Amino acid sequence: MRGEIIENRRTLHGFAETGFDLPRTTAFVEEALRSYGLEPKRVGRAGVSCMIGREGGSTLLLRGDMDALPMEEKTGLPFAADNGNCHSCGHDCHTSMLLAAAKLLKQSEDELNGQVKLMFQPAEEKLAGAQDMLENGILENPQVDAALAMHIMVGGGDTSEPGHISYKRGCATFSGDAVRITVTGKDAHGSMPHAGVDAINIAAHIVIALQEILAREIPCEEQSVVLVGMINGGSSCNTLSGSCVLEASVRAASRESRDFLKRRVKEISESVAATFRGSALVEFVYGMPSLYNEEGMCDEMGGYCRELLGEDAVSELEGMSGSEDFTAIAERVPSVYLHLGAGSMAGGHACGMHNPGMTPDESVLPTGAAIYAYCAARYLQQH
Repeated sequence: MRGEIIENRRTLHGFAETGFDLPRTTAFVEEALRSYGLEPKRVGRAGVSCMIGREGGSTLLLRGDMDALPMEEKTGLPFAADNGNCHSCGHDCHTSMLLAAAKLLKQSEDELNGQVKLMFQPAEEKLAGAQDMLENGILENPQVDAALAMHIMVGGGDTSEPGHISYKRGCATFSGDAVRITVTGKDAHGSMPHAGVDAINIAAHIVIALQEILAREIPCEEQSVVLVGMINGGSSCNTLSGSCVLEASVRAASRESRDFLKRRVKEISESVAATFRGSALVEFVYGMPSLYNEEGMCDEMGGYCRELLGEDAVSELEGMSGSEDFTAIAERVPSVYLHLGAGSMAGGHACGMHNPGMTPDESVLPTGAAIYAYCAARYLQQH
């Protein structure tokens, strides 16, 4: 199925749709599932699901995300997206791998000791799609007993080597929160600065002050991130701007640290603005706690991966990175989130995840499909 999987990935790659706005992507997924003899159904705003197997046993959920990022692709590939979006996080790979697993599992449906529920998810990059599908019953009818998700990794070290599987026990990702800080001052002409309140100046002080949280308020051994990634304000070079908007990302390794960081971001932004005679409105736009890999599921699914790929192809991680809205599922059923290596820096993959030049090694796609299908079949066999 290698050729089919790669062709599907390249077709999806060219669509590169974002968030919940995935009309061509969802239509493609539904058509493929019907061609395999399955009956897809919509779940929530843009999710797709279907069932494979026989009633009476356990139900395992397999998740694959579908959305791209709003950035212009710079790979130069002949099938590159030209709509201003880019599959630079590999969700086109996840979708094509899960489609192939669906075909494999359907072909062996009579041998499955239970049911597999497929979850083709939108809006992972907004940390919103899993929650939307959850609220619309993805874990019900039938009730899901456990879940598995997988993400390709490109541009890292040894664990990014093509075909290598890795996972971390317990807290496996950072929490992730998007923050909007709207600073309000007072417009004035540059020749009369005393008549205004400079919102851009306030924003600059907020950016610097927020970095002191990491430098002075977080233990040295604890990983956390407070990043101001966007700042917009002003209309000309010779006027004081009465408004400025910052957008920031906050990531933490524990729930306690997440709560602390969010509180301090609000306190510091408001107090700095007040110091310079302005005000700051702090909004937490969306967010997700850290993902928890259940240890029993790590042992079980890690063991199945070793059966399939060999002992040397599977390893456990010590560090953590990124944020992931599969957390919404993992908070409710025992779950595991696997990484599939798809190209290391040593192997020439200099552009990593979320880089518009990222190009995964497509040779790993059949491996990913096999992992989905094999882990599902073995789980149902044991449960």
